[in-house]
Amino acid sequence: MKITNLFSIAAVSLALSATSCIKEIEPQNSTVTGEQAGNAPGSFNNFVAAITSSLNGAFTYSGGDNAVYDFGYPSFMLMRDVMGQDIATEDGNEWYSTWYGCGTGLGPQYAVSQYPWTYYYGWIKSCNTVITLSGETPEGEKKTGAGIAYAMRAMFYMDMARMFAPATYAKDKEAPTVPIILENTKLEDLPNNPRATNEVIWAQILSDLDKAEENLASYKRENIYTPDLSVVYGLKARAYLTLEDWANAEKYAKMAQSGYTAMNKEEYTSRTNGFNTPNNSWIFGLTFRSTDPNILRNDGDSSWGSQMIIEVSESGCGYAANYGTPKRIDYHLYQTIPATDFRKNCFVDFAIDQMETKDEQIAALAVYSDVPEGLLTTAETTASMTVGGLELKFRPKNGEHANQYAAFTVAVPLMRVEEMMLIEAEAAGMQSEGRGIELLTRFAQLRDPEFEYGKHASENYGSTYATPFQNEVWWQRRVELWAEGFATFDIKRLDKGIIRNYAGTNHNPNNLWNFGGYDVNGNNIYPNWMDLCIVQTETNYNSACTNNPTPLKPADNSPEYQW
Repeated sequence: MKITNLFSIAAVSLALSATSCIKEIEPQNSTVTGEQAGNAPGSFNNFVAAITSSLNGAFTYSGGDNAVYDFGYPSFMLMRDVMGQDIATEDGNEWYSTWYGCGTGLGPQYAVSQYPWTYYYGWIKSCNTVITLSGETPEGEKKTGAGIAYAMRAMFYMDMARMFAPATYAKDKEAPTVPIILENTKLEDLPNNPRATNEVIWAQILSDLDKAEENLASYKRENIYTPDLSVVYGLKARAYLTLEDWANAEKYAKMAQSGYTAMNKEEYTSRTNGFNTPNNSWIFGLTFRSTDPNILRNDGDSSWGSQMIIEVSESGCGYAANYGTPKRIDYHLYQTIPATDFRKNCFVDFAIDQMETKDEQIAALAVYSDVPEGLLTTAETTASMTVGGLELKFRPKNGEHANQYAAFTVAVPLMRVEEMMLIEAEAAGMQSEGRGIELLTRFAQLRDPEFEYGKHASENYGSTYATPFQNEVWWQRRVELWAEGFATFDIKRLDKGIIRNYAGTNHNPNNLWNFGGYDVNGNNIYPNWMDLCIVQTETNYNSACTNNPTPLKPADNSPEYQW
């Protein structure tokens, strides 16, 4: 869908109904009047709660029931991950095909470019409101509220910097990111608000995290759906990883782990609670509630569960389970996971498709699911009609297989201790490789007791920017954090290409691209569709705002890559 007047779209309906688009913000200067605050039920605490309670979306972008990817923050996780190679889709009508297939549909004149603009600046608006209401020297509940707002604003700008910048901070401090709007930004400044450089925006992010750390020092949260000090440490670890400040990345990743433990095999592969219920490895997350519009309307099909939970074929609903568009693990990545690594059990073995009888297949699928016949039902709705690579990482709530309204009311992890363990290992290894290998091995053996370091060091995907040690860490991140939103961030910071066409590939036959290597000047080529375009209406009304080039997808499929 091509939008001719994006400013005609309704403004984000969060705490104060606002976005960064110039014609939609009320109030435009990111402040809130005393009258507005006084009229809000619950006043200050409601503004604070809105920051995190809105992360699961509520048709925020479109307002319509049938906008299937309009379910908030987890949808951006999938958008980023399908751009690479680790998630394979096979249907050109798949809801995430614009991001998977890339090309001009990601350009500034098209609807999908408005999507991050609407959501992220709406969330930032809510943060700015709370910071304004907190005052310069907040106390009590306002101190806590300010800390939450600073932490979340840092997280949002961190995401946007990594999504929109054509180069990471470590490669180009002057690369443009996005315009910054703070609580004290004035209305008259918006038409001349340039994209902040990497140097400027990351300084702002770290400043916000410092303030969050100060204000949340004594805060004890009730659940993991609100950021506390451990989340702040985790966000600092992510920031310093991107900046390649290895000492600080290691320091804060280690601090973030305090009080948490990695998931064991039973937790990781649980058929009732697997990646749908917080446990002691989850540092931060969100949850879909039974009263959410994304669950109640459109048969629950406009939700994370509809996209990621396949064990609800009995319900007749769900894009993954019943409408032919499940997400699969990349065939090559699956083949590189040893049988002794329990994470492999989260994905259906491709060999099952070669079995001669349905009874044999059902018996084999029973190893993965309590509803093995349902996995065959799911497969029959897909273009390939195969079960190989289907993901069972994200399970229905409480093992519910018939009622999608109950099955889809799941929690989604936004930060886990395992991510922090891998950041610590990478950061340590970039200072002392031996120490990094020791930490990485210790982590990997929690998943595979027979892990041997060195098997993935040479898989550089067309780039020599990353060291062989980082390639090993990257492989662990790809398997451990599959579909949790880190794929493009890692590809960009490590200068990786993507490989989709090779013998046995399970990627969409129209998108079999191998993209990477170096140009004639020795510059690394990573897929430029991972540099998101800014919606055209922003550049029309903000004269200082430049844009990234409209991405062009490769004209033809690539020759098969030889591993």
